[in-house]
Amino acid sequence: MSLTLQEYERLNPSCEIEHAGKVMKFATPSTLTLWRVESIYQKEPWTLEWIETFRQDDILLDCGANVGMYTIWAAATRGTRVYALEPEAQNYALLNRNILMNGLADRVKAYCMGLSDKSGLFDLHMADMRVGGSCHAVDEPLDAHLRPLKALFTQGCIARTLDELVAEGAIPVPNHFKIDVDGFEHKVVAGARKTLANPAVRSVLIETNLNLEEHRAMVRELNAMGLRHDPAQVARAERKSGDFKGVAEHVFRR
Repeated sequence: MSLTLQEYERLNPSCEIEHAGKVMKFATPSTLTLWRVESIYQKEPWTLEWIETFRQDDILLDCGANVGMYTIWAAATRGTRVYALEPEAQNYALLNRNILMNGLADRVKAYCMGLSDKSGLFDLHMADMRVGGSCHAVDEPLDAHLRPLKALFTQGCIARTLDELVAEGAIPVPNHFKIDVDGFEHKVVAGARKTLANPAVRSVLIETNLNLEEHRAMVRELNAMGLRHDPAQVARAERKSGDFKGVAEHVFRR
């Protein structure tokens, strides 16, 4: 049995998830985007626990928002105001659909851009062409372990430093800052040092690859700024096997 184009368009697959009395709806045009919804409690429970500490009208900056799973979760369940950054075109489009489907346009603003240690127009080296894919690299074709990446496609993208965006008044100083950019987190931090030193930044969640000296140095730098992490939380989050062995979300608090 084949579908007509009109029938296919009407399918518009989506699914819902409920938490704390809030129902969130996500567009799921692929098996990967469906997996992101179905696995949200198992994938990074520590990230959901972190979001649970947010206060009404806190500001979250979600760098590497993908299709917006945690952006929507924070805005819908905690009443958080979110600035979501995602440079990959397909994910950015779905991120905006998810904002619209949940009626969160007054709380969430998404930008098709990334953060780095310098501003400009760059190549985005694509590791996965599926909607909801990840492990893409801004500027340098390197994977999450900073090894050479053979990209499937190269998309143009914009990247800025957070310090410049804050100085320009384009983005306010966030109370919470999520950084998940598959290996280049240290570059995001390098471009955000002035902002991170601001006491208004109460917490930061960073996907950290403890195999990399660049990331170990980043952790030490944040600790020196007064942003401390809990070794027990990191141990719980650390991947113990597989391609991402040694990777762990660090939750830093001031």
